[in-house]
Amino acid sequence: MKAISGRVTRGLNIGSNVIAADNSGARIVRITGVKHGKSAKGRQQYAKVADWVKVSVRAGKPEMKGKVFDAVVIRQRRAYRRNTGERVAFEDNAVVLLKDDKGNPQGTQIKGPVAREVHERWAQVAKIAQFVL
Repeated sequence: MKAISGRVTRGLNIGSNVIAADNSGARIVRITGVKHGKSAKGRQQYAKVADWVKVSVRAGKPEMKGKVFDAVVIRQRRAYRRNTGERVAFEDNAVVLLKDDKGNPQGTQIKGPVAREVHERWAQVAKIAQFVL
């Protein structure tokens, strides 16, 4: 996976309920795992902005409920530092569901802002965003 600029802090634990910010049909999802995540032995994994995560749909369309999808974290409440020295924090924690391993999003539009770090790693996701912050 491509590196991102900035020192993103650990923002989301496994088991966190987050908003699905796209129009794929899911509304609330739970993070179940982090793909390519790095963690110390014995420590629970964590997710941060622009990470590739596995999510389980908790609320949304009935046919999607309980299904597991890949997703990308696009926003996190926990503040993180960019290389310019500025600190960034969003109002909510949000993900976008992916339809394949190449990073193509399942929905056709994203509600709310997307972090610039997501644009660096997942260009296809940032392409359908309203604005990149």
